[in-house]
Amino acid sequence: MMQAGIPPGVLNILPGFGPTTGAAIASHMDVDKISFTGSTEVGRLIMEASAKSNLKPVTLELGGKSPLIICEDADVDIAVEIASLGLFFNMGQCCVASSRIFVQEGMYNEFLRKASEKARNRVVGDPFQAGVQQGPQVDETQFKKILGYIESGKTEGAKLLTGGKRIGEAGYFIEPTVFGDVKDDMKIAKEEIFGPVMSVLRFKSLDEVVKRANDTMYGLAAGIVTNDLNVANRLSRSIRAGTIWINCYHVSDPALPFGGYKMSGIGREQSLQAVLNYMQLKTVVTPVHDSPWL
Repeated sequence: MMQAGIPPGVLNILPGFGPTTGAAIASHMDVDKISFTGSTEVGRLIMEASAKSNLKPVTLELGGKSPLIICEDADVDIAVEIASLGLFFNMGQCCVASSRIFVQEGMYNEFLRKASEKARNRVVGDPFQAGVQQGPQVDETQFKKILGYIESGKTEGAKLLTGGKRIGEAGYFIEPTVFGDVKDDMKIAKEEIFGPVMSVLRFKSLDEVVKRANDTMYGLAAGIVTNDLNVANRLSRSIRAGTIWINCYHVSDPALPFGGYKMSGIGREQSLQAVLNYMQLKTVVTPVHDSPWL
């Protein structure tokens, strides 16, 4: 930054952990604005610190449990590609991961078969090696958390189609995992896993899937796979999420506002909207002629 000519004092970096450095920043009376990306739990703590200090405004990009709705008129192979990218990208450690995949009943069985086969063929290993598609989870805590969710899925009656175990004895590698016959009230369908665990749910009608897709505390993103433009428009208007992808996933651009509804956050990153988050409105009134009030 110094070599680029940024003036002194514009950029200040304070290394440290959340409970110490982060908490000090969030509660400081001279800090005027907070922007945070992370878990909903920590986002709440930051809002609480703001409320107890100087009521500094906050923008929060938090968790998600994003639905991907696959309609039976879509091409199943394209749907599998989009679902695999949406869920397994970055080892599933992505806030917008398509971790609830709703598949219409006419395509359900074929989708499960092909999605499971694709997951089994996914290459897991050293991410710096050519051809590797999936590396390790970020740390031991997350690794154990994901395996715990997998056990929960099996216990609650979801059908494990592939994966579900660690790979090797060294590192935090987990097999790409696919669950079928997932129900809305299961933990793997409700809570953010942040790992390579695909949960597939069956649906019949559009009215049904809209209600189920919105039945979550999150609202960060959603995906729609269909060849019917009317269906795409109807679903994109109905799903309560900050980003809707139609026949694609993980597509972004700095010009597009990014952020969530509900407990997925407050405010937007990127675009003009992100700049406005750091500004204040001010009203200045000046008479331009003689005024009886002066």
